[in-house]
This record gives sequence, structure tokens and C-alpha cells, in this order.
Amino acid sequence: MKKENIICYKKGIHHGIPIALGYLAVSFTLGIAAQNAGMTAFQATLTSLLVNASAGQYAGFTVIAAQGSYLEMAVMILIANARYLLMSCSLSQKLSGDFPFFHRLLVGFDVTDEIFGVSMAYPGRLNPFYTYGVMTAAAPGWALGTCLGVLCGSLLPANIVSALSVGLYGMFIAIIIPPARKSRIIAGLVVVSMLASFLFAKLPVFGFLSSGMRIIVLTVIISGAAAILFPVPEEEQT
Repeated sequence: MKKENIICYKKGIHHGIPIALGYLAVSFTLGIAAQNAGMTAFQATLTSLLVNASAGQYAGFTVIAAQGSYLEMAVMILIANARYLLMSCSLSQKLSGDFPFFHRLLVGFDVTDEIFGVSMAYPGRLNPFYTYGVMTAAAPGWALGTCLGVLCGSLLPANIVSALSVGLYGMFIAIIIPPARKSRIIAGLVVVSMLASFLFAKLPVFGFLSSGMRIIVLTVIISGAAAILFPVPEEEQT
């Protein structure tokens, strides 16, 4: 392995540790949902290792608890995780063309909101070994939290379990604040995104859209408008 790749991998692990701690707290509630669906700790932990998607797993566990069909589960998870298609397309444009195609497949295996955020914030072209490092630290935290939720989630009061999910919002803030401080354009887009998301959630005319679909629509519209109005020069992308 090249020295540059090793450095990027270690840097990814360093940046992935805070994400892992947040995942540990948030996925605890996911473990409780898995337990309510009748899953064992091993089954729930394996699911978190292979899927690592909060909304998709919650949807899957809901279908399992309701004894739904495989088709119902596939449709629900497709809708819940559709935003990752957009994230993967965006992330593929940041990867260097010097790496073989299988690196794109490996990076795409674990595209979560937080891993996507820190990977996109990586300066210049993204070295996939950086994302591998983030995944190495973050994925076990998600799986471990799920396991603990199954084993001992019922021992904690409901208000404490609910409070654990607040850590996820803290991670999002930590991801968007540094680039927003460096660029007024990014800061403005963050504010516009927050206002648009609030309006989409509150206005009755958009009530027919699911939360996942609202994210997709807003992502396409706002990112598309930003690309047209504020294009990034080619020299800044390399």
C-alpha cells in the first residue's frame, strides 16, 4: 500500500471515531426496534453490519414485526434509502480516476449521511482509502450500538433512550459548520436548505411526500440550482 493511502486511511479513522460514538448512541434505539420485531442480538448486529442505514433498517424491522412480505420490505427500503443513490452519484464525481472501478463499489457499500458528509468535505479529489478509514471506525459503532440495544435497551427509561438520538444532529452540525465558515455560498445554501426543508414539512401541499422523498426533491433542486448559479472552476476540483 502506498504511503499516501496509509496516511489517508489513518486520517479517515481519526475522523470516523466521533461518527462511531454518535452511531453507538443512535443505533441503540434501533436495537430496541429489532428486539420488538423478535430479532436476536446476532441477527440485529449482522443486519447493521451489512446494511448500516437507519431509516432503511427501521423500515425493515417494521415490516418484520408486521409479518409483511419480502416485496413490501423491498419497496419500503427502496423508498427510505433512495437518497443514497444521489449521494453515491455525487461522491463518484469526487473520486480520483486513478483508482480501479472496484474502489467505487467498496465506497458505495457504506454511503451513509455522515460518511458522505465528511467524504465530500475532503479537500480536492477524494482518496477512497480515506473513506475506508471512516468506515472502519464508524461501522462497528453502529453495529455495537444495535447489539447493546437488543441486549439491554429495555433496562433504560424511555426518555433516556429518546435523548440518545440527539447526538446524530450534533454530528450533522459538526460536518456542515467548518465548510460553511469558509464559504458564504455554502453557508447560504445551508440556510436555504433548512428553510426549504421546514416549509416542505409544514405546508399541507407537500403532505403527500414522505420524508425521504422530500430530501430527494430538495437535494436535486437546491444542488442543481447551486451548480448552475455557483459553478466550481475545474482547477478547484483537482
